Amino acid sequence: MKKIKQKNSKLSSNKIRKIRSKRNIISGCVYIKATFNNTIISISDGLGNVLSWATSGGSGYRGSRKSTPFAAGEASKKAALKVINDWGLKTVDVKIKGPGPGREAAIRSLTSVGLKVTSIADVTGIPHNGCRAEKERRV
Repeated sequence: MKKIKQKNSKLSSNKIRKIRSKRNIISGCVYIKATFNNTIISISDGLGNVLSWATSGGSGYRGSRKSTPFAAGEASKKAALKVINDWGLKTVDVKIKGPGPGREAAIRSLTSVGLKVTSIADVTGIPHNGCRAEKERRV
């Protein structure tokens, strides 16, 4: 990383600002957490360092529209475009967690943006008779 000395007119001391050089990361991993109320997408490199993330709520959707597949697709598109432009990511592995409605839409929008999806894995946690389950929902 390059360091640039920058002189500030108000302060007599010199400030040092770091400039991040652009790295090219070829492959990464996309984690999609799809709950009934929201969808969270985070994209990381091979070591697990998060490069970009986005949510349905952060993409401008509120209330019941946050939980729609369209909002999940928009959130994954937003996160993918940032990673492609900043880091040059090309291929990703996808790991999905949760039962929400935005699961398939998020993957579809990743491929439409230009990322190559190499594998899709469902990592939803399944209890092996651990905690007591919630009571059955009555509608």
